[in-house]
Amino acid sequence: MSYDFNADDVLEIAEQLEKNGGKFYRAAAESTNDPDNKKFLLELAAMEDQHELTFKAMRAELSEKEKESTVFDPDGEAALYLRALADTRVFFEKEMNVTSMKAILKSAITAEKDSIVFYLGMKEAVDESLGKGRIDHIIKEEMGHIKLLSGKLVALRD
Repeated sequence: MSYDFNADDVLEIAEQLEKNGGKFYRAAAESTNDPDNKKFLLELAAMEDQHELTFKAMRAELSEKEKESTVFDPDGEAALYLRALADTRVFFEKEMNVTSMKAILKSAITAEKDSIVFYLGMKEAVDESLGKGRIDHIIKEEMGHIKLLSGKLVALRD
């Protein structure tokens, strides 16, 4: 079965990815004894929580047209498919290395890059009239995460 997604679908998965990211960062914070690293990771978790709320608010602002289903899907299979992708594709499919702060940051950067690739693919599956442009906001948020994580990783090398 082929799916054609709308902005509501993509924002729903964005919310789940942010929720999963928050869980990852909280678990990573628990794995470190360094108070500064713990604080940084908990701040990242809080950012993920805030982004989840941002995407929830964006979803609430969607027009009815942007929420319209593009295919006959009486059982909600498209939403189930997206939720499954959110739970496996980015933060949970791979084993995340939390043995050191450097490893945590590298794992997080990889997950954030994967999420951008995922959103770029989803952008191609959303028609312009169904909110394709809103996905750019999500991608920019994820790019900001990479910049922050990369800066911290570079600082550890010094």
